[in-house]
Amino acid sequence: MPKEIRLNAFAMNCVAHQSPGLWTHPRDRTAEYNRLPYWLDLARTLERGRFDGLFLADVLGVYDVYGNGPDAALRHATQTPANEPLLLISAMAAATNNLGFGVTSNLSFEPPYPFARRMSTLDHLTDGRIGWNVVTGYLDSAARGAGKDKQTAHDDRYDIADEYMEVVYKLWEGSWEDDAAVRDRIRGIFADPSKVHRVTHEGKNYRLNAIHLSEPSPQRTPVLYQAGTSPRGRQFAAQHAECVFMSGPSAKVIGPRVKAIRELAAEYGRDPREILMFSMFTVILGRTEAEAKAKYEDYRAHISPEGALTLMSGWTGVDFSTYALDQEVRHVTNDAGRSAMDNITRADPDRVWTVREVAQHVGIGGIGPVIVGTPEKVADEIEAWFEATDVDGLNMPFAVSPGDFEDIAEMLVPELTRRGRYKKDYAPGTLREKLFGKGRARLTGPHPAAQYRPSKARGAE
Repeated sequence: MPKEIRLNAFAMNCVAHQSPGLWTHPRDRTAEYNRLPYWLDLARTLERGRFDGLFLADVLGVYDVYGNGPDAALRHATQTPANEPLLLISAMAAATNNLGFGVTSNLSFEPPYPFARRMSTLDHLTDGRIGWNVVTGYLDSAARGAGKDKQTAHDDRYDIADEYMEVVYKLWEGSWEDDAAVRDRIRGIFADPSKVHRVTHEGKNYRLNAIHLSEPSPQRTPVLYQAGTSPRGRQFAAQHAECVFMSGPSAKVIGPRVKAIRELAAEYGRDPREILMFSMFTVILGRTEAEAKAKYEDYRAHISPEGALTLMSGWTGVDFSTYALDQEVRHVTNDAGRSAMDNITRADPDRVWTVREVAQHVGIGGIGPVIVGTPEKVADEIEAWFEATDVDGLNMPFAVSPGDFEDIAEMLVPELTRRGRYKKDYAPGTLREKLFGKGRARLTGPHPAAQYRPSKARGAE
């Protein structure tokens, strides 16, 4: 039986996000990113389309690699300005009942003790609909903003991340027993001190001696997303992630990455099918082929090529302002994100990219594929993509918002549902239960988080 197609909307608390320049389109409202009505309307649209979640990207720092400064990013609103994503969640959760929220937070500049409380709070307030996209960053500008000369070396960031995860697992899973908060009005006892445990940690990068400030939330540990597909990123995903987000322009790029992570997960004793793979996939829909193509050409007229190259420069650490437009892009290894450079150099040996082609491709939907057509054609392409890559879901950016997500909800979702490839209704429960099944609100072994739960609680599961 073919697998169910899962959909996440892909957005960021900024202007345009993955489609630089499209904020100038007359129907686009992303310049209102700093107003709650925009986000509440988006959340309601996504729930109407039964999206599994809203995957909120984030980046600390400004895209200042292109032209060796921030001017291009500021001119084109290239993920600058960008507001904090976590603060959107409570309002959107109050406007919905089932939509999940995967929120990006950079652990390189966020101490684990207050961060753990922040995520537990959101898990409480959303009734267990929160997920965390674990990232380590890639911009030197973020490191300078945090008082460092430059970011930590690429693989070293993941070594630090492994220890960070150990600390937050101890706080989320090990500090409070499930029945510690007794709420006994008669005796006047809110929490049983014997069931609240002090967390101690003495590591290379972190020291901690504290109890977790939040009582157990519905999921304890939020659903864990990860978005790096470098060799070290894949190792981290295989150990920790429940959902993996990857981007690439073709099935030739995505398929091997999915296979590699599943194989690594098995080496760590995890069920490879217990890690859901989401790839970036942009669709432009029309009731007819002519309508869809006209919409796409209309969108292309608003692309900012300089904005697109500003994005790509930040992702790769390569200043594309120094390249001629028809120059071939060659591989460079540095401490920026590795996957973005691989996407346009060696991931697909049959494809050679020029700088001009990169700018045009990234201009709508980032570095993922863009499919234009009727709901029937797009559904065919999605099914073929699933077959060729073995992904479990799609992270879907937009070119114009509002507009593209409404089209998906009103045109594509009914077609996928008709084919039996899309859920007819949300499953009950937390985000983890919606993704993995009833009774799966909490992480269990062999996931490493489970080992930090008090032995009594572990045994009960």
